[in-house]
Amino acid sequence: MQFHLLALCFIASVAFVHAEIEEDEGVLVLKTDNFDAAVADNEFVLVEFYAPWCGHCKALAPEYVKAAATLVEEGLTAKLGKVDATIETELGEKFGVRGYPTLKFFRNGVPSEYAGGRQAADIVAWLKKKTGPAAATLTVESAKALAEAEDVVVFGLFADVESDEAKVFLEAAAGNDELPFGISADAAVIAEYGVEANTIVLLKKFDEGKNTLAAAGADVAAIKDFVSSNQLPTVIEFTQQSAQKIFGGEVKNHLLLFISKASEAYQATFEQYKAAATDFKGKVLFIYIDIDDDDNQRILEFFGLKIDECPTVRYITLGEDMVKYKPPTADLTTEALQAFAQSVLDGKIKPHLMSEDIPEDWDALPVKVLVAANFEAVAKDDTKDVLVEFYAPWCGHCKQLVPIWDELAENFKDNEAIVVAKMDSTANEIEDVKIQSFPTIKFFPKGGGEVVDYNGERTLEGFTKFLESGGKEGAGPSEEEEEEFEEPEGEDSHDEL
Repeated sequence: MQFHLLALCFIASVAFVHAEIEEDEGVLVLKTDNFDAAVADNEFVLVEFYAPWCGHCKALAPEYVKAAATLVEEGLTAKLGKVDATIETELGEKFGVRGYPTLKFFRNGVPSEYAGGRQAADIVAWLKKKTGPAAATLTVESAKALAEAEDVVVFGLFADVESDEAKVFLEAAAGNDELPFGISADAAVIAEYGVEANTIVLLKKFDEGKNTLAAAGADVAAIKDFVSSNQLPTVIEFTQQSAQKIFGGEVKNHLLLFISKASEAYQATFEQYKAAATDFKGKVLFIYIDIDDDDNQRILEFFGLKIDECPTVRYITLGEDMVKYKPPTADLTTEALQAFAQSVLDGKIKPHLMSEDIPEDWDALPVKVLVAANFEAVAKDDTKDVLVEFYAPWCGHCKQLVPIWDELAENFKDNEAIVVAKMDSTANEIEDVKIQSFPTIKFFPKGGGEVVDYNGERTLEGFTKFLESGGKEGAGPSEEEEEEFEEPEGEDSHDEL
Protein backbone atom coordinates (compact mmCIF):
# COMPACT_ATOMS: atom_id res chain seq x y z
CA MET A 1 0.00 0.00 0.00
CA GLN A 2 2.79 2.37 0.94
CA PHE A 3 4.54 1.57 -2.35
CA HIS A 4 1.43 2.43 -4.37
CA LEU A 5 1.06 5.75 -2.54
CA LEU A 6 4.68 6.65 -3.26
CA ALA A 7 4.24 5.68 -6.91
CA LEU A 8 1.12 7.82 -7.23
CA CYS A 9 2.91 10.78 -5.63
CA PHE A 10 5.80 10.38 -8.07
CA ILE A 11 3.48 10.18 -11.09
CA ALA A 12 1.55 13.21 -9.86
CA SER A 13 4.76 15.23 -9.37
CA VAL A 14 5.97 14.36 -12.88
CA ALA A 15 2.58 15.30 -14.33
CA PHE A 16 2.70 18.60 -12.45
CA VAL A 17 6.20 19.47 -13.66
CA HIS A 18 5.29 18.71 -17.28
CA ALA A 19 1.76 20.09 -17.13
CA GLU A 20 0.77 21.94 -20.27
CA ILE A 21 1.73 25.60 -20.00
CA GLU A 22 -1.13 28.02 -20.55
CA GLU A 23 -0.97 30.07 -23.74
CA ASP A 24 -2.39 33.54 -24.30
CA GLU A 25 -2.88 34.15 -28.03
CA GLY A 26 0.06 31.88 -28.83
CA VAL A 27 2.36 33.29 -26.13
CA LEU A 28 3.44 31.03 -23.26
CA VAL A 29 2.28 32.33 -19.88
CA LEU A 30 5.26 31.67 -17.65
CA LYS A 31 5.32 31.59 -13.86
CA THR A 32 7.79 30.66 -11.17
CA ASP A 33 6.53 27.06 -11.03
CA ASN A 34 6.69 26.38 -14.79
CA PHE A 35 9.48 28.65 -16.02
CA ASP A 36 12.39 26.21 -15.70
CA ALA A 37 10.45 23.46 -17.47
CA ALA A 38 9.50 25.82 -20.31
CA VAL A 39 13.07 26.90 -21.07
CA ALA A 40 14.33 23.34 -20.61
CA ASP A 41 11.77 21.78 -22.97
CA ASN A 42 12.21 24.40 -25.70
CA GLU A 43 15.59 25.07 -27.30
CA PHE A 44 14.78 28.72 -28.07
CA VAL A 45 12.49 30.92 -25.99
CA LEU A 46 12.17 34.71 -26.06
CA VAL A 47 10.66 35.89 -22.77
CA GLU A 48 9.12 39.28 -22.07
CA PHE A 49 9.15 40.41 -18.45
CA TYR A 50 6.32 42.93 -18.23
CA ALA A 51 4.11 44.94 -15.92
CA PRO A 52 0.36 45.18 -16.65
CA TRP A 53 0.38 48.97 -16.12
CA CYS A 54 3.41 49.63 -18.36
CA GLY A 55 2.54 51.68 -21.45
CA HIS A 56 5.49 50.31 -23.46
CA CYS A 57 4.39 46.75 -22.60
CA LYS A 58 0.87 47.50 -23.81
CA ALA A 59 2.27 48.83 -27.09
CA LEU A 60 4.42 45.72 -27.51
CA ALA A 61 1.61 43.23 -26.75
CA PRO A 62 -0.10 43.11 -30.20
CA GLU A 63 3.27 42.95 -32.00
CA TYR A 64 4.36 40.13 -29.71
CA VAL A 65 1.19 38.18 -30.53
CA LYS A 66 1.72 38.75 -34.27
CA ALA A 67 5.31 37.52 -33.95
CA ALA A 68 4.17 34.38 -32.13
CA ALA A 69 1.69 33.64 -34.91
CA THR A 70 4.33 34.19 -37.60
CA LEU A 71 6.71 31.76 -35.90
CA VAL A 72 4.01 29.08 -36.01
CA GLU A 73 3.03 29.86 -39.62
CA GLU A 74 6.64 29.58 -40.78
CA GLY A 75 7.27 26.41 -38.82
CA LEU A 76 10.03 27.90 -36.68
CA THR A 77 10.93 26.24 -33.38
CA ALA A 78 11.39 29.40 -31.31
CA LYS A 79 8.70 30.17 -28.75
CA LEU A 80 7.56 33.42 -27.19
CA GLY A 81 6.78 33.64 -23.49
CA LYS A 82 5.80 36.34 -21.04
CA VAL A 83 6.17 36.82 -17.30
CA ASP A 84 4.17 39.27 -15.20
CA ALA A 85 7.16 40.46 -13.20
CA THR A 86 4.96 42.36 -10.75
CA ILE A 87 3.63 38.98 -9.57
CA GLU A 88 6.54 36.64 -10.35
CA THR A 89 8.99 38.85 -8.49
CA GLU A 90 11.46 36.00 -7.86
CA LEU A 91 11.92 35.51 -11.62
CA GLY A 92 12.39 39.24 -12.11
CA GLU A 93 15.10 39.33 -9.46
CA LYS A 94 16.75 36.17 -10.76
CA PHE A 95 17.17 37.59 -14.25
CA GLY A 96 18.05 41.14 -13.26
CA VAL A 97 14.90 42.83 -14.52
CA ARG A 98 15.13 46.56 -13.77
CA GLY A 99 12.70 48.04 -16.27
CA TYR A 100 9.69 47.12 -18.37
CA PRO A 101 9.49 45.56 -20.79
CA THR A 102 12.70 43.52 -20.49
CA LEU A 103 13.22 40.78 -23.06
CA LYS A 104 15.57 37.86 -22.54
CA PHE A 105 16.48 35.18 -25.07
CA PHE A 106 17.00 31.65 -23.75
CA ARG A 107 19.03 29.15 -25.77
CA ASN A 108 18.94 25.74 -24.09
CA GLY A 109 18.05 27.47 -20.84
CA VAL A 110 20.93 29.98 -20.99
CA PRO A 111 19.77 33.64 -21.02
CA SER A 112 21.14 36.48 -23.12
CA GLU A 113 19.96 40.00 -23.94
CA TYR A 114 17.44 40.64 -26.72
CA ALA A 115 18.73 43.35 -29.04
CA GLY A 116 16.07 43.53 -31.73
CA GLY A 117 13.21 45.90 -32.49
CA ARG A 118 9.72 46.02 -31.04
CA GLN A 119 7.72 45.34 -34.22
CA ALA A 120 6.54 41.80 -35.07
CA ALA A 121 8.73 41.62 -38.19
CA ASP A 122 11.77 42.78 -36.20
CA ILE A 123 11.20 40.15 -33.52
CA VAL A 124 10.83 37.36 -36.08
CA ALA A 125 13.88 38.50 -38.08
CA TRP A 126 16.00 38.64 -34.92
CA LEU A 127 14.91 35.15 -33.84
CA LYS A 128 15.58 33.73 -37.30
CA LYS A 129 19.10 35.08 -37.15
CA LYS A 130 19.67 33.71 -33.64
CA THR A 131 18.16 30.29 -34.24
CA GLY A 132 19.24 29.54 -37.78
CA PRO A 133 22.28 29.93 -39.99
CA ALA A 134 23.73 33.42 -40.39
CA ALA A 135 22.71 33.31 -44.06
CA ALA A 136 20.18 31.04 -45.76
CA THR A 137 21.35 28.92 -48.71
CA LEU A 138 19.59 30.34 -51.76
CA THR A 139 17.96 28.91 -54.83
CA VAL A 140 16.34 31.13 -57.45
CA GLU A 141 12.93 30.38 -55.94
CA SER A 142 13.91 30.90 -52.30
CA ALA A 143 15.80 34.09 -53.14
CA LYS A 144 12.73 35.52 -54.89
CA ALA A 145 10.49 34.50 -52.00
CA LEU A 146 12.79 36.07 -49.41
CA ALA A 147 13.13 39.32 -51.39
CA GLU A 148 9.34 39.45 -51.81
CA ALA A 149 8.66 38.86 -48.12
CA GLU A 150 11.16 41.38 -46.71
CA ASP A 151 11.68 45.09 -47.29
CA VAL A 152 15.47 44.66 -47.29
CA VAL A 153 17.62 41.54 -47.88
CA VAL A 154 21.34 41.00 -48.37
CA PHE A 155 22.65 38.26 -50.68
CA GLY A 156 26.23 37.06 -50.98
CA LEU A 157 26.69 35.59 -54.46
CA PHE A 158 29.99 33.72 -54.79
CA ALA A 159 31.84 31.41 -57.13
CA ASP A 160 32.58 29.26 -54.08
CA VAL A 161 30.74 29.44 -50.74
CA GLU A 162 33.86 28.07 -49.04
CA SER A 163 36.02 30.95 -50.27
CA ASP A 164 37.61 33.49 -47.95
CA GLU A 165 35.28 36.19 -49.29
CA ALA A 166 32.24 34.05 -48.48
CA LYS A 167 33.51 33.41 -44.94
CA VAL A 168 33.91 37.16 -44.37
CA PHE A 169 30.36 37.67 -45.66
CA LEU A 170 29.02 35.04 -43.23
CA GLU A 171 30.86 36.69 -40.37
CA ALA A 172 29.24 40.02 -41.25
CA ALA A 173 25.86 38.30 -41.54
CA ALA A 174 26.24 36.75 -38.09
CA GLY A 175 26.84 40.20 -36.62
CA ASN A 176 23.64 41.71 -38.07
CA ASP A 177 20.44 40.95 -36.14
CA GLU A 178 18.20 43.24 -38.20
CA LEU A 179 18.21 41.87 -41.76
CA PRO A 180 17.89 38.47 -43.45
CA PHE A 181 21.01 37.36 -45.33
CA GLY A 182 21.32 34.72 -48.02
CA ILE A 183 24.28 33.04 -49.75
CA SER A 184 24.69 31.09 -52.97
CA ALA A 185 27.17 29.84 -55.54
CA ASP A 186 24.39 28.81 -57.92
CA ALA A 187 25.05 30.33 -61.37
CA ALA A 188 21.29 30.69 -61.93
CA VAL A 189 20.92 32.80 -58.77
CA ILE A 190 23.87 35.00 -59.74
CA ALA A 191 22.41 35.48 -63.23
CA GLU A 192 18.99 36.32 -61.75
CA TYR A 193 20.43 39.46 -60.17
CA GLY A 194 22.58 40.49 -63.12
CA VAL A 195 25.93 40.54 -61.32
CA GLU A 196 29.26 38.78 -61.48
CA ALA A 197 30.20 36.11 -58.98
CA ASN A 198 31.73 37.39 -55.71
CA THR A 199 29.27 40.26 -55.38
CA ILE A 200 27.20 41.30 -52.39
CA VAL A 201 23.72 42.47 -53.36
CA LEU A 202 21.34 44.47 -51.17
CA LEU A 203 17.74 44.41 -52.42
CA LYS A 204 15.15 46.86 -51.10
CA LYS A 205 11.62 47.95 -51.85
CA PHE A 206 12.42 51.67 -52.06
CA ASP A 207 14.75 54.17 -53.70
CA GLU A 208 16.96 52.56 -56.35
CA GLY A 209 15.93 49.02 -55.37
CA LYS A 210 19.39 47.44 -55.50
CA ASN A 211 22.93 48.18 -54.31
CA THR A 212 26.03 46.09 -54.95
CA LEU A 213 29.46 45.69 -53.39
CA ALA A 214 32.42 43.74 -54.77
CA ALA A 215 33.27 41.05 -52.21
CA ALA A 216 36.94 40.94 -53.19
CA GLY A 217 38.90 42.86 -50.60
CA ALA A 218 35.83 43.72 -48.51
CA ASP A 219 36.30 43.05 -44.80
CA VAL A 220 33.55 42.78 -42.19
CA ALA A 221 33.66 46.52 -41.48
CA ALA A 222 33.26 47.37 -45.17
CA ILE A 223 30.27 45.06 -45.50
CA LYS A 224 28.74 46.52 -42.36
CA ASP A 225 29.18 50.05 -43.73
CA PHE A 226 27.70 49.02 -47.08
CA VAL A 227 24.60 47.59 -45.41
CA SER A 228 24.07 50.45 -42.95
CA SER A 229 24.50 53.03 -45.74
CA ASN A 230 21.85 51.46 -47.94
CA GLN A 231 19.31 49.68 -45.75
CA LEU A 232 17.21 52.77 -44.98
CA PRO A 233 15.35 55.03 -47.41
CA THR A 234 17.12 58.20 -48.51
CA VAL A 235 14.50 60.14 -46.56
CA ILE A 236 12.66 58.52 -43.64
CA GLU A 237 9.40 59.58 -42.05
CA PHE A 238 9.59 59.57 -38.26
CA THR A 239 6.88 57.35 -36.78
CA GLN A 240 6.62 55.20 -33.69
CA GLN A 241 7.37 52.21 -35.94
CA SER A 242 10.46 53.73 -37.59
CA ALA A 243 11.93 55.18 -34.37
CA GLN A 244 13.80 51.98 -33.48
CA LYS A 245 15.48 51.79 -36.89
CA ILE A 246 16.34 55.51 -36.79
CA PHE A 247 17.79 55.77 -33.31
CA GLY A 248 19.12 52.22 -33.06
CA GLY A 249 21.06 52.38 -36.33
CA GLU A 250 24.72 52.94 -37.00
CA VAL A 251 24.33 56.50 -38.33
CA LYS A 252 24.22 58.95 -35.42
CA ASN A 253 23.98 62.21 -37.39
CA HIS A 254 20.39 63.15 -38.22
CA LEU A 255 18.88 66.07 -40.13
CA LEU A 256 15.24 66.60 -39.13
CA LEU A 257 12.70 68.36 -41.33
CA PHE A 258 9.61 69.58 -39.47
CA ILE A 259 6.81 70.00 -41.99
CA SER A 260 3.07 69.57 -42.49
CA LYS A 261 2.40 66.81 -45.02
CA ALA A 262 -0.91 68.52 -45.78
CA SER A 263 0.67 71.88 -46.61
CA GLU A 264 0.99 73.32 -50.10
CA ALA A 265 4.74 73.59 -49.62
CA TYR A 266 5.17 69.93 -48.72
CA GLN A 267 5.90 68.33 -52.11
CA ALA A 268 8.30 70.99 -53.38
CA THR A 269 10.16 71.14 -50.06
CA PHE A 270 10.33 67.36 -49.84
CA GLU A 271 11.88 67.13 -53.31
CA GLN A 272 14.59 69.65 -52.35
CA TYR A 273 15.19 67.76 -49.10
CA LYS A 274 15.45 64.38 -50.81
CA ALA A 275 17.88 65.76 -53.39
CA ALA A 276 20.08 67.09 -50.58
CA ALA A 277 20.13 63.69 -48.87
CA THR A 278 21.73 61.84 -51.77
CA ASP A 279 25.30 62.95 -51.05
CA PHE A 280 25.09 62.05 -47.36
CA LYS A 281 24.16 58.37 -47.51
CA GLY A 282 25.85 56.52 -44.67
CA LYS A 283 26.86 59.79 -43.01
CA VAL A 284 23.64 61.63 -42.17
CA LEU A 285 20.07 60.33 -41.92
CA PHE A 286 17.52 62.67 -43.45
CA ILE A 287 14.28 62.39 -41.48
CA TYR A 288 11.01 64.27 -41.77
CA ILE A 289 8.43 64.77 -39.03
CA ASP A 290 4.78 65.48 -39.81
CA ILE A 291 3.83 68.34 -37.49
CA ASP A 292 0.12 67.58 -37.99
CA ASP A 293 0.51 64.28 -36.14
CA ASP A 294 -0.47 64.73 -32.49
CA ASP A 295 2.13 62.13 -31.48
CA ASN A 296 4.85 64.48 -32.71
CA GLN A 297 3.88 67.55 -30.71
CA ARG A 298 6.26 66.75 -27.87
CA ILE A 299 9.13 66.55 -30.37
CA LEU A 300 8.34 70.09 -31.49
CA GLU A 301 8.35 71.20 -27.85
CA PHE A 302 11.66 69.44 -27.25
CA PHE A 303 13.24 71.53 -29.99
CA GLY A 304 11.48 74.70 -28.84
CA LEU A 305 9.60 74.95 -32.13
CA LYS A 306 6.15 76.35 -32.82
CA ILE A 307 3.88 75.38 -35.70
CA ASP A 308 4.24 78.78 -37.37
CA GLU A 309 8.04 78.34 -37.50
CA CYS A 310 7.68 75.28 -39.76
CA PRO A 311 8.78 74.08 -42.20
CA THR A 312 12.28 74.20 -40.76
CA VAL A 313 15.17 71.86 -40.00
CA ARG A 314 17.31 70.94 -37.04
CA TYR A 315 20.43 68.75 -36.97
CA ILE A 316 21.25 66.40 -34.09
CA THR A 317 24.17 64.15 -33.22
CA LEU A 318 23.63 61.20 -30.91
CA GLY A 319 26.23 60.10 -28.43
CA GLU A 320 26.23 60.10 -24.67
CA ASP A 321 24.15 63.24 -25.04
CA MET A 322 22.12 64.65 -27.90
CA VAL A 323 23.64 67.79 -29.42
CA LYS A 324 21.40 70.11 -31.47
CA TYR A 325 22.27 72.48 -34.31
CA LYS A 326 20.19 75.23 -35.89
CA PRO A 327 20.67 76.31 -39.51
CA PRO A 328 22.04 79.82 -40.12
CA THR A 329 19.16 80.65 -42.49
CA ALA A 330 15.54 79.62 -43.12
CA ASP A 331 16.49 78.56 -46.68
CA LEU A 332 15.32 74.98 -47.44
CA THR A 333 16.77 74.63 -50.93
CA THR A 334 18.94 71.62 -51.74
CA GLU A 335 22.09 73.75 -51.77
CA ALA A 336 21.35 75.37 -48.39
CA LEU A 337 20.50 72.04 -46.75
CA GLN A 338 23.67 70.42 -48.08
CA ALA A 339 25.79 73.34 -46.90
CA PHE A 340 24.24 73.20 -43.43
CA ALA A 341 24.76 69.44 -43.03
CA GLN A 342 28.34 69.61 -44.28
CA SER A 343 29.15 72.55 -42.00
CA VAL A 344 28.03 70.55 -38.96
CA LEU A 345 30.07 67.54 -40.07
CA ASP A 346 33.09 69.80 -40.53
CA GLY A 347 32.67 71.34 -37.08
CA LYS A 348 32.03 74.82 -38.46
CA ILE A 349 28.72 75.39 -36.64
CA LYS A 350 28.38 75.57 -32.87
CA PRO A 351 25.66 73.62 -31.03
CA HIS A 352 22.39 75.49 -30.61
CA LEU A 353 21.20 76.10 -27.04
CA MET A 354 17.67 77.36 -26.53
CA SER A 355 16.98 80.29 -24.21
CA GLU A 356 14.02 82.45 -23.32
CA ASP A 357 14.37 86.12 -22.44
CA ILE A 358 14.93 86.83 -18.76
CA PRO A 359 11.50 87.62 -17.24
CA GLU A 360 11.32 91.03 -15.60
CA ASP A 361 9.85 89.44 -12.46
CA TRP A 362 12.13 86.40 -12.39
CA ASP A 363 13.04 87.01 -8.70
CA ALA A 364 9.74 88.52 -7.52
CA LEU A 365 8.49 85.31 -5.88
CA PRO A 366 10.22 82.89 -3.50
CA VAL A 367 10.77 80.43 -6.38
CA LYS A 368 13.26 82.10 -8.72
CA VAL A 369 12.68 81.70 -12.45
CA LEU A 370 15.77 80.71 -14.41
CA VAL A 371 16.38 80.76 -18.15
CA ALA A 372 19.59 79.97 -19.99
CA ALA A 373 20.54 83.65 -20.00
CA ASN A 374 20.58 84.05 -16.20
CA PHE A 375 21.35 80.48 -15.18
CA GLU A 376 25.10 80.95 -14.77
CA ALA A 377 24.73 84.04 -12.59
CA VAL A 378 22.12 82.54 -10.27
CA ALA A 379 22.68 78.77 -10.10
CA LYS A 380 26.46 79.04 -9.98
CA ASP A 381 26.67 81.89 -7.48
CA ASP A 382 29.64 80.93 -5.28
CA THR A 383 27.99 82.46 -2.21
CA LYS A 384 24.77 80.45 -2.28
CA ASP A 385 23.40 76.90 -2.26
CA VAL A 386 20.94 76.66 -5.15
CA LEU A 387 18.35 73.91 -5.67
CA VAL A 388 16.94 73.88 -9.21
CA GLU A 389 13.97 71.98 -10.58
CA PHE A 390 14.29 71.39 -14.35
CA TYR A 391 10.72 70.88 -15.55
CA ALA A 392 8.47 70.63 -18.59
CA PRO A 393 5.13 72.46 -18.72
CA TRP A 394 3.35 69.31 -19.91
CA CYS A 395 4.85 67.03 -17.25
CA GLY A 396 2.22 65.74 -14.81
CA HIS A 397 4.78 65.01 -12.10
CA CYS A 398 6.14 68.54 -12.36
CA LYS A 399 2.62 69.89 -11.87
CA GLN A 400 2.19 67.72 -8.77
CA LEU A 401 5.42 69.14 -7.38
CA VAL A 402 4.39 72.81 -7.71
CA PRO A 403 2.74 73.30 -4.27
CA ILE A 404 5.60 71.53 -2.48
CA TRP A 405 8.22 73.54 -4.37
CA ASP A 406 6.40 76.81 -3.63
CA GLU A 407 6.17 75.99 0.09
CA LEU A 408 9.83 74.98 0.19
CA ALA A 409 10.87 78.30 -1.36
CA GLU A 410 8.57 80.22 1.00
CA ASN A 411 10.24 78.55 4.01
CA PHE A 412 13.72 79.54 2.82
CA LYS A 413 12.93 82.98 1.34
CA ASP A 414 14.63 84.79 4.22
CA ASN A 415 17.76 82.63 4.07
CA GLU A 416 20.21 84.61 1.95
CA ALA A 417 22.48 81.59 1.54
CA ILE A 418 19.83 79.36 -0.11
CA VAL A 419 17.95 79.77 -3.39
CA VAL A 420 15.08 77.59 -4.62
CA ALA A 421 14.62 77.93 -8.38
CA LYS A 422 13.04 76.35 -11.45
CA MET A 423 13.77 76.29 -15.18
CA ASP A 424 11.60 75.24 -18.13
CA SER A 425 13.96 72.84 -19.88
CA THR A 426 11.80 72.58 -22.97
CA ALA A 427 12.67 76.22 -23.75
CA ASN A 428 16.11 76.58 -22.16
CA GLU A 429 19.30 74.53 -22.42
CA ILE A 430 22.58 74.66 -20.53
CA GLU A 431 25.71 73.29 -22.19
CA ASP A 432 27.05 71.44 -19.14
CA VAL A 433 23.68 70.37 -17.65
CA LYS A 434 22.03 67.48 -19.51
CA ILE A 435 18.39 66.73 -18.73
CA GLN A 436 17.02 63.30 -19.66
CA SER A 437 13.69 63.28 -17.81
CA PHE A 438 11.28 65.50 -15.91
CA PRO A 439 11.39 66.64 -13.24
CA THR A 440 15.15 66.59 -12.70
CA ILE A 441 16.35 68.26 -9.52
CA LYS A 442 19.96 69.35 -9.09
CA PHE A 443 21.81 71.02 -6.22
CA PHE A 444 24.49 73.58 -7.02
CA PRO A 445 26.55 74.10 -3.83
CA LYS A 446 28.19 77.36 -2.90
CA GLY A 447 31.91 77.52 -3.49
CA GLY A 448 31.60 75.77 -6.85
CA GLY A 449 31.50 72.24 -5.46
CA GLU A 450 30.31 69.15 -7.33
CA VAL A 451 26.71 69.30 -8.54
CA VAL A 452 24.45 66.80 -6.73
CA ASP A 453 21.44 65.05 -8.26
CA TYR A 454 18.51 64.88 -5.87
CA ASN A 455 16.72 61.53 -6.10
CA GLY A 456 15.12 61.34 -2.66
CA GLU A 457 11.50 61.67 -1.63
CA ARG A 458 9.70 64.57 -3.23
CA THR A 459 8.28 65.85 0.00
CA LEU A 460 8.69 69.11 1.88
CA GLU A 461 10.45 67.21 4.64
CA GLY A 462 12.83 65.49 2.22
CA PHE A 463 13.80 68.68 0.41
CA THR A 464 14.18 70.62 3.66
CA LYS A 465 16.48 68.03 5.20
CA PHE A 466 18.53 67.99 2.01
CA LEU A 467 18.97 71.78 1.91
CA GLU A 468 19.70 72.15 5.62
CA SER A 469 22.46 69.53 5.32
CA GLY A 470 24.10 71.36 2.43
CA GLY A 471 23.06 68.67 -0.05
CA LYS A 472 24.48 65.79 1.95
CA GLU A 473 21.45 64.09 3.51
CA GLY A 474 18.37 62.68 1.82
CA ALA A 475 19.56 62.78 -1.78
CA GLY A 476 18.52 59.15 -2.23
CA PRO A 477 20.00 56.59 -4.65
CA SER A 478 21.83 57.62 -7.79
CA GLU A 479 19.81 58.48 -10.88
CA GLU A 480 21.07 55.40 -12.69
CA GLU A 481 19.66 53.18 -9.94
CA GLU A 482 16.23 54.81 -10.06
CA GLU A 483 15.40 55.77 -13.61
CA GLU A 484 15.58 52.40 -15.30
CA PHE A 485 12.23 51.37 -13.81
CA GLU A 486 9.10 52.62 -15.51
CA GLU A 487 6.66 53.12 -12.65
CA PRO A 488 2.88 52.53 -12.78
CA GLU A 489 0.90 54.98 -14.88
CA GLY A 490 0.01 57.99 -12.78
CA GLU A 491 2.71 57.10 -10.26
CA ASP A 492 5.97 57.12 -12.17
CA SER A 493 8.61 59.43 -10.81
CA HIS A 494 9.81 60.85 -14.15
CA ASP A 495 8.41 61.83 -17.51
CA GLU A 496 10.89 60.99 -20.28
CA LEU A 497 11.81 63.60 -22.88
